[in-house]
Parts: sequence; structure tokens; C-alpha cells
Amino acid sequence: MYFLKNISDEGRLSQTAFHNYKKTVKLVFAAILSSLAAMLQSFGGFLPGIGFFISPLATAPILLCSMFSFPFGIMSYLLTIMLLFILEPTELIIFPFTTGLLGLGIGAAFHFFRKRISMIAAGSVFLTLGITSLLYIFQFPILGPVANGSFSFIAAGGILFFSFLYSWLWVDIALLIFRRIKMII
Repeated sequence: MYFLKNISDEGRLSQTAFHNYKKTVKLVFAAILSSLAAMLQSFGGFLPGIGFFISPLATAPILLCSMFSFPFGIMSYLLTIMLLFILEPTELIIFPFTTGLLGLGIGAAFHFFRKRISMIAAGSVFLTLGITSLLYIFQFPILGPVANGSFSFIAAGGILFFSFLYSWLWVDIALLIFRRIKMII
């Protein structure tokens, strides 16, 4: 079955090649991906309308850096948060709990799990926790009038379902990126 298949070792080969690089190259790579993530996330504030379709792409640089090396992924995640504090503070509440957390969660799942379903589930749990904490702990209306401040099992189930589909999309995109990188390496 599609979800129960083991993910091939394409990711492991890229991780091994990344660990052979000098520390300076790794730091520069993480910094470039962090700046790219900050730019993509800040499009939501700079270009209202079309920017909201571009800002979810900020998951990709964090995911890519986390897939190569989880410590460098965390560093890239934190550096992106600091860059957003300077560039676009209005996007600062959204990135750490949604797009950045999803990239970090799926990147960590590539290190710890082998099956596609466990990677998708890990990303979906991270994203669900981020969205529900924004909604119910910080009372930030990330979903607008769809979910109000009081907890609802229907809203939480809808968030979990959306998070699963969205995480599935990003796991497949990550595998596609790794296949392309394997051709380069």
C-alpha cells in the first residue's frame, strides 16, 4: 500500500553527503535557506492577496534544511524567526506555529521514521498542535470566523484532517526534491 511503503534511502544518501561538508559550508547553506524562508513568509505581509499564496512555500527551506541535518534545521528555524522579527513582525506569530513548525516536524520525521504514513502523521501532529495552540491558547484568529475562541471537537477534527492532507503534500514534495538532489549529487 502507498502509505505503508518504506521511503527509499534517497534522503539518507543526501544526509551522508551533507555531513561530509565543512562546517562553514553547512552554516552558509542554513543561512541561505533561512533568508529564503523569511522572504517567502514575509510575502504575506508585503503583497496582501497573492502573497498569501506564496507564504506557505516558506515550509520548503526549513524542511530541506531539517532533512539534511536536524540541528541545522532547528538553527535555520530560529534564524528565520529572528529575520522575520526584523523584516515583517506581523508574520512572526504565524511562522513559528504553522509553516516553520511543519517543516521542522517533517524534517525530524525523515530522521526518525522510514514509513510514509509515520512521516505524514508526525507533520500533521506538529501542524495541528501549532494551529490549535494559536487558536485556543493565544486566541489568535488564524482561521478567521471559522473557529472562534472556544474549543470544538468538530473544528479540531477539521484542523487535523486538513493538517494530514497538507502534510501529505509536503512529504511528497520533499521526496521529489530529494530525487532531484540525488541526480545532482
